[in-house]
Amino acid sequence: MSRDPITDDHRPDDRHTLRASHEDRDEIVEQLRVAAGDGRLTAEELDERLGSALEARTYGELAVLVRDLPTGTAPLPAAPVPVPDAKDLIRLQARHSNLQRMGPWIVPRRLEVEVRSGNLVLDFTQAAISSPVLDVEIFVRHGNVRLIVPPEVVVQLDSVELHGGNMQQRTATPEPGTPVRLLVTVSGQVQHGNVLVQSPHVGFRERRRRRLLQRKALAE
Repeated sequence: MSRDPITDDHRPDDRHTLRASHEDRDEIVEQLRVAAGDGRLTAEELDERLGSALEARTYGELAVLVRDLPTGTAPLPAAPVPVPDAKDLIRLQARHSNLQRMGPWIVPRRLEVEVRSGNLVLDFTQAAISSPVLDVEIFVRHGNVRLIVPPEVVVQLDSVELHGGNMQQRTATPEPGTPVRLLVTVSGQVQHGNVLVQSPHVGFRERRRRRLLQRKALAE
């Protein structure tokens, strides 16, 4: 009889060593809450496992938290899908209009952006990243450019010329040891416009996870 790959400690599975995402942690948290609602976990066990789930780094650390629950209640998170090949260059224009790149869009190696009396939003939160560096050349006139970046994406604005307007970075300080997946180097000109770099909206679970990590770091 075949054994469950989640509960088989002796079966090698490279997926267990892969890094888990916030979505993977949220799935395990929800499964633990359902199990507690079914009476399979006590309140103390639920609280302990929720804390471990929020601090988990890999799929294996998540899988062990649901190993003693019925099969099918907590499947191992799926392995990441390979990122498709990125284009070398994409040109974006927003003239008297609004343009967005959000959700699972593919990040190219170079972006040329023109915004005239319009707005452009580039959200890297769920973007597919295949190259470590993205060069962005912008020309903004009476418009706005907003970059939404998770902690593993770093933006440099040192090469942007500002002629009337504002340029701000409001990103949260990344946790110690956070790897840099993408470096975004921005150059070009902004004439009577605005450039804003900010962190994505952080939900309750993520705020709790960060607080737990901060307490752990202070304790050490």
